[in-house]
Amino acid sequence: MSPKPSSNPAEQISKLRDQIRHHEERYYVLDDPEISDTEFDALVKQLEALERQYPDLVTPDSPTQRVSGRPVEGFDTVEHAAPMLSLDNAYSEEELREFDERVRKGLAGRQEGPIPYVIELKIDGLSIALTYQDGRLVRGATRGDGVRGEDVSSNVRTIRAIPLVLKNAPSVTLEIRGEVYLPRKSFERINEERLAAGEPFFANPRNAAAGAMRNLDPTLVAKRGLGAYFYQLLSEGGTIPATHGDTLRTLREWGLPVEPHWHECGGIDAVWELCRQWGEKRRSLAFDTDGVVIKLDSITLREQLGATSKFPRWAIAFKFPAEQATTLLKAIEVNVGRTGAVTPFAVLEPVRLAGTTVQMATLHNAQEVARKDIREGDYVLVEKAGDIIPQVIRPELSRRPEGLQPWQMPTHCPVCGSLLRKEEDEAVWRCENTSCPAKLRRGLEHFAGRHAMNIEGLGESLIDRLVSEGLIETYADVYRLTADRLKDVERMGKKSAANLVAQIERSKKNDLWRLIYGLGIRHVGERGAQALARAFGSMTALMEASLERLQDVQDIGPVVASAVRAYFDELANQRLIADLSAAGVNMTGPVVSSMAGTAGHEPGPLAGEMFVITGTLSSMSRDGATEAIESRGGKVTGSVSKKTSFVVSGADPGNKLARAEALGVPVLDEAAFRRLIGL
Repeated sequence: MSPKPSSNPAEQISKLRDQIRHHEERYYVLDDPEISDTEFDALVKQLEALERQYPDLVTPDSPTQRVSGRPVEGFDTVEHAAPMLSLDNAYSEEELREFDERVRKGLAGRQEGPIPYVIELKIDGLSIALTYQDGRLVRGATRGDGVRGEDVSSNVRTIRAIPLVLKNAPSVTLEIRGEVYLPRKSFERINEERLAAGEPFFANPRNAAAGAMRNLDPTLVAKRGLGAYFYQLLSEGGTIPATHGDTLRTLREWGLPVEPHWHECGGIDAVWELCRQWGEKRRSLAFDTDGVVIKLDSITLREQLGATSKFPRWAIAFKFPAEQATTLLKAIEVNVGRTGAVTPFAVLEPVRLAGTTVQMATLHNAQEVARKDIREGDYVLVEKAGDIIPQVIRPELSRRPEGLQPWQMPTHCPVCGSLLRKEEDEAVWRCENTSCPAKLRRGLEHFAGRHAMNIEGLGESLIDRLVSEGLIETYADVYRLTADRLKDVERMGKKSAANLVAQIERSKKNDLWRLIYGLGIRHVGERGAQALARAFGSMTALMEASLERLQDVQDIGPVVASAVRAYFDELANQRLIADLSAAGVNMTGPVVSSMAGTAGHEPGPLAGEMFVITGTLSSMSRDGATEAIESRGGKVTGSVSKKTSFVVSGADPGNKLARAEALGVPVLDEAAFRRLIGL
């Protein structure tokens, strides 16, 4: 949903940016989108329109000023040979023809008659960039933020569709881009295996493919049965084909998989006809596709058109309309999230939709249910937005049985029985009982998650068992678990119990910001948690900070400051922090002025210095080292160059150490690095 209209443009722009960033993280980092592509694009377009109207409010960190997404943790980051841009979208024949007209104007008469395009099916997978040197695969990287991605070479090498050596390729450096995907048969097999193991299903093949490529164990990746198709070629020092059609033929000749249904089109009329045809027959494919990509065929003419900061002007993605079906709404139930938000969802008579069986669908909030007049017992139109998220569009009033009553939001939490409350300016009802088991379960998933305390092995199913058996009633109880208490928990055993206890013990040493983020304070994301940790340096100082002091912290606005103050004003939360501290969880970190480097303040001591981190550091995580550098004004990049100031080398360094030595870049061991940053 769009933010509430505001008379203050700066406030409205800020809310839109926050909302877009949230959905970017859900899509690119967590692989768990909450809204459809169409809804996301509408938010971005709304922000773009406001920024055009108020250009003085445009900032460098606005979502409109960069390629969307960001790298994830766990892998080295590497720079792409050129930015991996997103594609603009079209949803109708009219928008496709508008794209053709823009191309025609951009070429300024250099192309007479219909413009030649190439169309390809848009693979619903994970973008990948392969680097070949002298025909041999040397690197595989995810898209990341479009400029830098994650080095997943070890995982890429397990995908049998990707050749380790190209056939008859030139002896130059090539970057070849494409998509890693999971075939439908593999997806069904994996979900059957997860069902047998008592693990939750993957929502769709794309999530499963993305999860595999971000797995740190290549042997597990190899078992997924991933496929890949390639479609773009960049060359350092070599020539590339003159057209996109010839590029695809060349990639195929080199032994790379190319999706076979691509087609050369002699104008936009042929493009539209093929888009229309594939919208009807895409379900016959062995993989998921959510659209068709249209590209100008001539590589030379592409260079004339160029690109915006986000999209190439010579390509567009036509997105298929969301697939719809009608089914019986058996019941409307509610779910309790980790913040206490209580949201309704539809329990449906199972229906086949966009390649999967749908039994539940989102209803957003009580206001939406009332606005659409959706009632239990209705036949409803269900849509898979972006072929991912099932949602109820409307009731079929002509089929409504007599006597159905309007649905009423429960007045009490369905889990703990506490009275639900709703703020006047919000659409969401909340359970405010800090001991609510449902909130505890969801909150523990967040607390133990990769981006918070990172306790591997403490997942959804185990948390559910531990809460049900009364072993965990607060986050602090996690640190009271012992191998002896855990070994008798269903599906645990001695070895699993010992491994989990080791992970819990390791998490005690985490950086302070991870704990702040893990607490699940409303409106406090990773960036806000890092800003708070830098500004206050200890949990005690943060807990004692006044509302005014919190608002003075860079990146912390009045809404976040109020949420932080409200959280620590709760007696139960104060007891939780005391219990975590008593359990030995780290409560301190370096204090760094959040104003350093801004106008009127001294720059940090590492201002202007460029760092690269390689290998494993024993006294801090890579995130901790990065935070230490950036909080002191320095920058961290993923590759070594002549501009690099220092390479920080830990145990088992990669080839970055050899490159640093070859370029004469100073190398710091862990002890020297700690001295440099004052630890």
